Amino acid sequence: MKIVIINGPNLNFLGTREPEIYGTQTLEEIESKIQKYAETQEVDCSFFQSNSEGELIDRIQQAHMDKADGIVLNPAAYTHYSYAIHDAVKSIMIPTVEVHLSAIHARESFRKESVIASACIGQISGFGPTGYLLAIHALKEVIK
Repeated sequence: MKIVIINGPNLNFLGTREPEIYGTQTLEEIESKIQKYAETQEVDCSFFQSNSEGELIDRIQQAHMDKADGIVLNPAAYTHYSYAIHDAVKSIMIPTVEVHLSAIHARESFRKESVIASACIGQISGFGPTGYLLAIHALKEVIK
């Protein structure tokens, strides 16, 4: 099973960016944790991060070309206004789980709405890096 992990803007600054909200682990440390878990689940993971909306869309579309089985997507701030990412997820018809490190529904009012959620099979938020592992588990259950 092939799953693509896609991370959006500012997540490359994890570890230093608002550690009281996002924790102290770097994106590289989180990816290493995901990779170790994925290996135990016989899942082949690839990772991508960009601060650019267009590059994220290109990677979502590339997942289709690569015949990925699933996507774990943390669109970060694009969650709240990127209809283009929503449309990209809808167009590829690959099961996608939206993940957020923080509990977005318990934060500022503008963070409570996701325009991407309706294109995904589910959303996981508030569990920190463990959310990525939960998303992989969920995809394995759905894809079987």
